[in-house]
Formats: sequence, structure tokens, C-alpha cells
Amino acid sequence: MKNYEAKCLLEARNELGEGPVWDERLQELLWVDIEGRQLHRYRPNDGRKLQIQTEKMISAAVPAEDGTWLIALADGFYRLNLESGDISLIARTEEETATNRLNDGKCDPAGRFWAGTMISTKKRNGHLYVLEDGKLSKRLSGIGCSNGLAWTADGTVMYYIDTFENEVYAFDYDAASGQIANRRIVIRFPEGEGSPDGMSIDSEGMLWIGHWGGWQIGRWNPLTGEKLATIPIPVRNVTSCAFGGENLDELYITTARIGNDEEQLKEQPLAGAIFRVKLDVKGLPVQRARD
Repeated sequence: MKNYEAKCLLEARNELGEGPVWDERLQELLWVDIEGRQLHRYRPNDGRKLQIQTEKMISAAVPAEDGTWLIALADGFYRLNLESGDISLIARTEEETATNRLNDGKCDPAGRFWAGTMISTKKRNGHLYVLEDGKLSKRLSGIGCSNGLAWTADGTVMYYIDTFENEVYAFDYDAASGQIANRRIVIRFPEGEGSPDGMSIDSEGMLWIGHWGGWQIGRWNPLTGEKLATIPIPVRNVTSCAFGGENLDELYITTARIGNDEEQLKEQPLAGAIFRVKLDVKGLPVQRARD
């Protein structure tokens, strides 16, 4: 198994860093701190850092074709003007439990914005939503903790993670309709590896997955279920990753401080930091929202 070495890029101290996105137009990395209720921007070329504070928890952000951003807040989908910070509601979620909140989200190849909820009780009553033409529809129900999403380069397969199940699923995906079908398990996380969180897909169709509780990013083959490589991270809760840089051959990694007690945090001085690693494989460009 191949091992890569990551370096700390920013000692960000995110409470729950998540949802990294590389915007090739801006040449910036954006990510959210869900618990901190902030959207962060970082430009590697000159080190510029900016942030936008939100009233509610922000769990995902995706660039739109028109230059605005679509964001997932706790209770719904919103549009954000990145320069002014103005936020306007597009559509609220329809959750049976009011304390459920939206979690990870991404755009599909047709520019639809997908994001799902995570439960706040023992009842697994979360959903996976898709936003299209300003309207929400549910694609999955009975979800525990909706998380990573990825689509193959040819747009025929969607990968999806429900963290509570410790499994990665594949679906047949129809770009024209946005429908998914034929759910199957492609990766099962073994004991001691943590749980699958956010993920990204590379140009070879392999999945790079954050291991919550597992101290690493793993590269997995969804065709065989085999783990191919690891990026050890000196933080217990590794949340997600995104390809970026001028050649899309750098992996940016988010981590979290939550889920640790004070003693555990003393052993993890970089908990909540952003890491970066140079790879020998490239990722795919970010899919932009067309809503």
C-alpha cells in the first residue's frame, strides 16, 4: 500500500472543518467550519485569507456558473454573494425532526446541488435532497448521517456515504433526469479504520475518503473495495478532501477538533488544521451549480 506525506498548510483550528472546494477561477480553496458557522477562503498564491460568518451552521458550499455560491445551512439551501456576504433563501428542507441539519453537499455533472441531512436522534430519518430549478426533491430517506458525494468522469455512477453505516454506496446515475438507481455497497470500512466521511474522486476513478476517527485519508478502489493508499494525518477526525492547485494534483484536507476531550486535544495540536499533499494523480474540476 502506498503512503503519502501531508504537510500542515494552515493551523486553522476549525471546530468542524468540512467541505473543501477548489475554485479554479479564483484559484482559491474554500471550506466551511460547521460548528464555527463560517465559510473560509484561502488563496495559496499570496496567502490571502477571508471568512464569512453565518447565523446558522453552514455545512457545504458550491460555486455557481453565475459567480454566486450555493450553500447548505442547517435548515435549507441558500444563495450567497461571495463579495458582499448577502445570503438569500432558495428552499427549506422538509425534515420530520426539526433538529436534523444539512450536512455535506456537492454538485452533479448537470449542475444540480445535492446535500443530505444528519439525524439528531436515534431514529434514522434523514434525507438526501437535490436542488434543481429552485425546487427541492428527495432522492433517499432513512439516512443517518448524509456525507460524501462523488460522480465518475463519464457521469454514469454516483458514489455516496452514510457515515453511520460505515459503507460507501454506488448508484447508477442518469445525468439527464438526476435519478439514481441500483444501490449497491462498493466499500466496507473495516474495524480500526474509523468511519467514512467526505470524499473526492480522481481522474482514474479512485475515491479519496476522510476517515473520521481514523487519522488518515484513504485512497480506495470502488470497483474492488480495496484500499490502495493512505495519507496519515496527525489528527483523529479527518473529515474531507478536495483536489486543487493549478494542475489539480494537490489534495487539500480538512479536519476537526470536535469529538475529542481535552486530553485528546493536547495530543493533537493540529486538530482542526488544513493539510495539503502533492500527488501523482490528478482530480476532476469542481462541478458548478446551474441553478
